Amino acid sequence: MAEKVYAGKAVSVTDDGYLTDPNQWTKEIAVEIAKEEGIELTDKHLAVIEFIREKTLKGETLTIRTIGKSGLIDTKGFYELFPGAPLKKASRIAGIAKPSSCV
Repeated sequence: MAEKVYAGKAVSVTDDGYLTDPNQWTKEIAVEIAKEEGIELTDKHLAVIEFIREKTLKGETLTIRTIGKSGLIDTKGFYELFPGAPLKKASRIAGIAKPSSCV
């Protein structure tokens, strides 16, 4: 494990850059992680991230398909917001563990 400073706050991260403690997450940290991913967060990004955090912290396992069926965003829109690896990028920005379905 490593430590990284986001928004002036030191947080513990995995070798892949995922926060090890989701309670350390803030929106300011999310903005900085998103910049590393080449993404400028919009209200839509934040709504999806909040959805992912809420469901994951309740113990639910999310997939691209379940997010696409959430009513919040469709699968195509999810890929547009987080190009390349949407669940992987969105999870990292959301401050949660790397999804087990992502390699």
